[in-house]
Amino acid sequence: MDIGIVSMRYAKALMEYAKSTDKEETLYQQFHMLDRSFRKHPDLRTALENPILTIREKLSLISIAAVGNASPGREFTRFITLVLKNRRENFLQYICLSFLDLYRKDKHIGVGKLITAVPVNREVAERIRSSASSLLHAYMELQTEVDPSIEGGFIFDINDFRLDASIATQLKKVKKQFIDKNRRIV
Repeated sequence: MDIGIVSMRYAKALMEYAKSTDKEETLYQQFHMLDRSFRKHPDLRTALENPILTIREKLSLISIAAVGNASPGREFTRFITLVLKNRRENFLQYICLSFLDLYRKDKHIGVGKLITAVPVNREVAERIRSSASSLLHAYMELQTEVDPSIEGGFIFDINDFRLDASIATQLKKVKKQFIDKNRRIV
């Protein structure tokens, strides 16, 4: 079966269950943290696919990745247990991403990422977030990242749109124009 179909079915079922129990926000926070854990520690996925680990050990591993030392909610535990009993742990990261996407669409939440060469203070990030929020007529989640390789300026990703105003990109464009212009002369 296709990865997208399986993950979307589980995510939709979880979303319906979360709505019926009014635990959408809690589950969103837990799955958001689980998504960060998957991104930060790629070995987590490998560990979940290990057939030697029991369901209880995998549940414990996922719970720690999602909520740390705190106790996971009943809804989260039940859902993860269902996924593990059905041997769908290899789809868990995709289920997580699908659930986050469904929640954001349902609650009209946009996702933005600001990449700069130097750290941005909190006030500037909040101003950018509120401006983007008013333009999109939706609440915005803004992530900031520092990448010195862009040399200056910024790169702003919002939903599926990218605004690249970095010095590195501008230099590449000038270099390309210079090379193209010189080819015509020769």
